[in-house]
Amino acid sequence: MARYTGASCRQCRRERLKLFLKGDRCYTDKCAIERRAFPPGQHGQARMRKFSDYAVQLREKQKVRRMYGIMEGQFLRYYKEADRLKGVTGENLLGLLEKRLDNVAYRIGFANSRCQARQIIKHDHILVNGKRVNVPSFNVSVGDVISVREKSRKVEVISDSLEAVARRGVPSWLEVDGASFLAKVKSEPERQELTMPIQEQLIVELYSK
Repeated sequence: MARYTGASCRQCRRERLKLFLKGDRCYTDKCAIERRAFPPGQHGQARMRKFSDYAVQLREKQKVRRMYGIMEGQFLRYYKEADRLKGVTGENLLGLLEKRLDNVAYRIGFANSRCQARQIIKHDHILVNGKRVNVPSFNVSVGDVISVREKSRKVEVISDSLEAVARRGVPSWLEVDGASFLAKVKSEPERQELTMPIQEQLIVELYSK
């Protein structure tokens, strides 16, 4: 499967926003946005021209896609699925992205970033309802129990991440028992709990053209 292999910090600088792609580093002075809050490249510091409506919509889509670490084709499939569901398409889209297993593992503190979450999932460290799942895009459902395999509970990356999760908080739709290395999906994700500045309606407008 295709994936982005370039510098993560360039993506944050391109969007002029912390996307929290590098875990704890994003909370320190080493964060690229703190040091160079302008787009990468030779003309990054040049005065920005006014964006067209299309450019604004495109940047919003790219921001969300990069935040969740998803390639264009897969993101489009999520949009089409969200459009088929009942309710508001933009909120449906964010809900589908939030219920990805890699995002859930990040939210509950099994990893410091979604990229790191994908790695531990692919390495068979994560169980869903007691069964190993090594597909980061796996969609969790209400009532699912996500846990760390018993042999993996001593992995330093996972234990350190659980200690640091208090800094960003755990959404109310997830219930975490850190001592037992498990979490439960209590309900569907709530739009108001997504604190990142996302304007999902712009993405809907982009794909509706």
